[in-house]
Amino acid sequence: MSQRRILRLSGPDTRSFLQGLVTNDVEKIDQGLVYAALLTPQGKYLADFFLLAEGPDVLLDADADQAENLMKRLSMYRLRAKVDITLSEVQVQRGIGHAPDGALADPRHSDLGWRLYGDQGGDDGSDWDAIRVAHCIPETGIELTPDSYILEAGFEALNGVDFRKGCYVGQEITARMKHKTELRKGLRVVEINGMAPTGSAITAAGKPVGTLFTQSGPLAIAYLRLDRAKGEMIAADAQLRLPNTG
Repeated sequence: MSQRRILRLSGPDTRSFLQGLVTNDVEKIDQGLVYAALLTPQGKYLADFFLLAEGPDVLLDADADQAENLMKRLSMYRLRAKVDITLSEVQVQRGIGHAPDGALADPRHSDLGWRLYGDQGGDDGSDWDAIRVAHCIPETGIELTPDSYILEAGFEALNGVDFRKGCYVGQEITARMKHKTELRKGLRVVEINGMAPTGSAITAAGKPVGTLFTQSGPLAIAYLRLDRAKGEMIAADAQLRLPNTG
């Protein structure tokens, strides 16, 4: 599991402040963990995180490498809102199987198990890459980059975006992509024979098709131009194919 840092947001305007910024409905934190992202005004990915309620405060569980910049970005948007943003000492544990008391289900997929917030961090040693690849779940800093659009990254299937909540930063572009007849590019699970470095270019019939990301056994996550992702594809010394394409 990537290292995590927890931000604490407190103050009377906390929920309304977040509601106008992030891709998901902040009010859902009263029912459990919420997965969301912060986007640029152009609709591109800046950071993804989990939100949870702790009394009147909201905790934001982010990748450690993003936490400092995320804190600065949120502070920039704060303006006159009555919100305090601080680094918290809370840590997160993660596991699958039987969930301990107080644990919250990972909202992205049931196979990702639970997350527990408290005084201790760590995980149960599960093969998280295998789970992610099997279900095409992107990871911060690997599949999710500053060039990512969240719908191409599968956020709708991962319960990371709400199209009924109203405006947020990047909402117009995201809604426009939602209402296209079909996305032309996106993350997909591919079958892979051989090994290739993360970030390898994918080609088919000599034409560029996309980029290879996380591999686990015979499967991998790839970002593909879908109209060209047909038949056998090549990434370095590996052969790739979309499942069930004959």
